[in-house]
Amino acid sequence: MALTSRLTLTGPDTNDPEDYLSSSLGIIFPDDVTNQHGDADHGLLYTSPHLPNPLQFSLANVTEEKERHLFSHYLWNSSLVLAELIEAGTLDLSIPWSGLGGKLSEFDVTGLETIELGAGTALPSIMGGLMGSKRVVVTDYPAPEVIKTLKENVLRGVDKKNGVEGRYKLEEVVVEGHGWGELGTELAEGNKNRFDRVLVADCLWMPWQHANLRKSVGWFLREDERARAWVVAGFHTGREKMRGFFDAEKLAEEGLEVERLWERDCDGEEREWVEDRGVEDISVRKRWLAVSVLRRIRKSE
Repeated sequence: MALTSRLTLTGPDTNDPEDYLSSSLGIIFPDDVTNQHGDADHGLLYTSPHLPNPLQFSLANVTEEKERHLFSHYLWNSSLVLAELIEAGTLDLSIPWSGLGGKLSEFDVTGLETIELGAGTALPSIMGGLMGSKRVVVTDYPAPEVIKTLKENVLRGVDKKNGVEGRYKLEEVVVEGHGWGELGTELAEGNKNRFDRVLVADCLWMPWQHANLRKSVGWFLREDERARAWVVAGFHTGREKMRGFFDAEKLAEEGLEVERLWERDCDGEEREWVEDRGVEDISVRKRWLAVSVLRRIRKSE
């Protein structure tokens, strides 16, 4: 089943010719896929057969140019992939999977504490909260409109009535602003090395922020051999812009290393990670995402 099949656009109808053209792209270009969803006027419904109710998402109505350039007012395919893996791993579902030798069950969040960086709509965090996470912390760029909408989505989404029966274990939900690499805040100082899982979805398209993002991942991830960071990112802005995040030496500066890194497309097909695939047609590369599992560097025996 296609990755985006669980999404339904909500809100007013539009007569904008651009919208008619956009809706026809799948017919004109059958390999094309939408990788960003919703806008300030049109929210989203996310429907899973494993949740008792659809999840409702509003999108932030950002007006400042700096905030618009962060693109946090959309739901991206990376969030859909990460939510799908969390759901399948926790409920032991059968989905297309190879994971380069890893087990899908490693995405089980039962009883864990999670934090999401650059959350956007926070779908992966909400899915985790409904599947059995114990504590969920959700962060994004500290812009008032972004955080306001994020809080509304998260608090509405993680309501117990939406949880999986017998699995809902949520004890605390926190939604706050966090600028990557800004570690002197109350949030950062009170949660250093606190989390079993750090979630990152579609945050690698800004290479100038890779160092700060690595800093935040290393800061919040628990000092435990079982702790993991899950980083999923699309290639829609080009592979060369996002691949530098995985530089081994720079990850090591934050006490991190790549455990597994592979590529997955919007239909669940998987292949090995390659740093350079040459010229990639945009309609093809939009279909693919990098999926990675980071861990603490293991000490030599």
